[in-house]
Amino acid sequence: MDFVGKLKEASQAVKTNANMQVKEVYQEIDDDAFDKYCGVGITVTDEEIDKVVDGILHSKIGEIKERRYQFKTGPLLQQAREQMRFVDGKIFLHKFDEQMAEILGPKTEADLKPPKKVKQKKEKAKAAKKATENSKEPGPATEADPLDSIPSVLEARELDSAKNSPDLVEKQKVGSGGKIVCRFPPEPNGYLHIGHAKAMFLDFGYAKKNGGDCILRFDDTNPEAEDVEYINAIIEMVEWLGHKPARITFSSDYFKELYELGRECIRRDKAYVCHQTPKEASSYREEKKDSPWRDRPIEESLRLFEDMKKGKFGEGEATLRLKIDMTNANPVMRDPIAYRIKFSPHPRTGNQWCIYPSYDFTHCLVDSLEWVTHSLCTLEFEIRRDSYYWLLEALDMYRPFVWEFSRLTLENTIVSKRKLLKLVKGGHVRGWDDPRLPTLVALRRRGFPPKAVNRFCASIGVSRADSVVGMHSVEWAVRSELDSTVPRAKAVLRPLKVTITNFEEDHTEVLQVPNHPQKESMGKHDQVLSKHVFIDQTDFRMEDEKGYYGLAPEKTAMLRHAYPITVKEVLTDDEGVPEELLVVADTAKSTKPKGVLHWVSAAPFSAPAEVRLYDRLFKSAEVSDDTWLEDLNPESEVSTRATGMTFCSWCKCVRLTTTITRPENRELRAG
Repeated sequence: MDFVGKLKEASQAVKTNANMQVKEVYQEIDDDAFDKYCGVGITVTDEEIDKVVDGILHSKIGEIKERRYQFKTGPLLQQAREQMRFVDGKIFLHKFDEQMAEILGPKTEADLKPPKKVKQKKEKAKAAKKATENSKEPGPATEADPLDSIPSVLEARELDSAKNSPDLVEKQKVGSGGKIVCRFPPEPNGYLHIGHAKAMFLDFGYAKKNGGDCILRFDDTNPEAEDVEYINAIIEMVEWLGHKPARITFSSDYFKELYELGRECIRRDKAYVCHQTPKEASSYREEKKDSPWRDRPIEESLRLFEDMKKGKFGEGEATLRLKIDMTNANPVMRDPIAYRIKFSPHPRTGNQWCIYPSYDFTHCLVDSLEWVTHSLCTLEFEIRRDSYYWLLEALDMYRPFVWEFSRLTLENTIVSKRKLLKLVKGGHVRGWDDPRLPTLVALRRRGFPPKAVNRFCASIGVSRADSVVGMHSVEWAVRSELDSTVPRAKAVLRPLKVTITNFEEDHTEVLQVPNHPQKESMGKHDQVLSKHVFIDQTDFRMEDEKGYYGLAPEKTAMLRHAYPITVKEVLTDDEGVPEELLVVADTAKSTKPKGVLHWVSAAPFSAPAEVRLYDRLFKSAEVSDDTWLEDLNPESEVSTRATGMTFCSWCKCVRLTTTITRPENRELRAG
């Protein structure tokens, strides 16, 4: 059996992220298209290769003559491979060497010397280090452009139906102004989550990287699930992440045009009105049988479609279906629904319509009407690529380039809006902005900066390969951003009382504490040291040991920004658990202990507060579809009432976002 024959035999499943599997053999593969894609029969001459190499080299001729043989040809070699992908890389390498020699002549002694760039880098690094030391403050970090993680070249499964005529290409250029046009098309049936942040990063980022525009378009064709609340929340989150839509549109803006396009499909014998029930239609699709109404007269379908619009049928009594191919191996191609009847008011159009277009009908047509050049979507829609282009070809409309990328899947959480809605409605969480959720409003409430969310999206990259990302990757991006940008505040999660015995009872001392340990430019704030302070329980042990720098009986440690203290007595409860340490402060600072402890003063420099500590929402890294509710982590939120918490006046907003899980009877004190 030849390779194509083996491919036909092996093509037994089409799998989507909705866990749908279609187990059947594709009956036909276009052998000519397959051979063309694989390069069968393609001949490339030396003259054609020389022409490509010559053109690429002369585009950099000035830089080549300046740097001579120190010029790196690797990126140019990649350009050549992209233009002629069936040419062996070794041939290109030989051609580049050959033509470089013709341009520059033989290598000189200077050409053979090691490049000076390494030395320059070292000198720059030394100068930067010296400047940092002199300023006593870290210099600005050089960050890579986040858009570098977005692919410059996008490749996808080719279809003949995706090809545009020269006339359509010209119309698109006029309509878009010659720009790249992307779109971010959320359905307003819930709050956006971190998976949408990745999609936005790609949609808006690809447009920005190529000097184009990105449209925020609401896919509002399902009135039963949509709400103005969600529309407003989505706009707010897009702005929060720093994205700027070229314009905001709605699929409902095009309801009249879509209705007329539905009529045009009927006139071209590409659609028909069907009266099968959902159960009957599903059964016929599985059996690859035509609907009994598939071949009804065009005029009859036009009249019935008009009757659907006028409300003469009940819900489920009639649909408009596209007439594609009921025997196709791809189930999406088996006469999908274009319009269905729903007697539900729409958030924007009210009761103006009682028929609504389906996603399969709307998505591609509105992309074309808005002159979108790049329609980027997640991989579960790859199976819909065929129907997307079939409809645009049937109506002779402009075909955007469609590229699918992998969804973002995070460990220990879910990003299904249906499941998130169930968590919210079922009272399993406090709301859409519960800090345990992966929704963007929840991340914002938890204190995640938008720049950190975008940094995370850039760090995981964009590809078509499925991957599961740990929450630690998100937290790393957040820590990286917060570490260099936010002022510091102290919090004691497990308070242990410390009494400084050589201080008077009314002793108060105002200390000047840096807002940031490495950035003097962020200024200082006042912190009061009193006779009674609190340290963390983990910073004291009844028995000292090697490598431990906290307190122990008769051991000394430093109160950060204050004085060294030495434990003289330990007061315990009836079970021997330490309740209070009696210490002496070395106000002369005659010792320099290795251990440095953070602390907060007791009342009146404290105030009661409720503290919520968060852990993973689900116990399992990979959450099961069947038992996901049973997998909820009962310790994902631990709430406690602290008796003494201090926030300094300089800190307008402090968010505690630790993932420590602890018993409920422990207190928190902060300052």
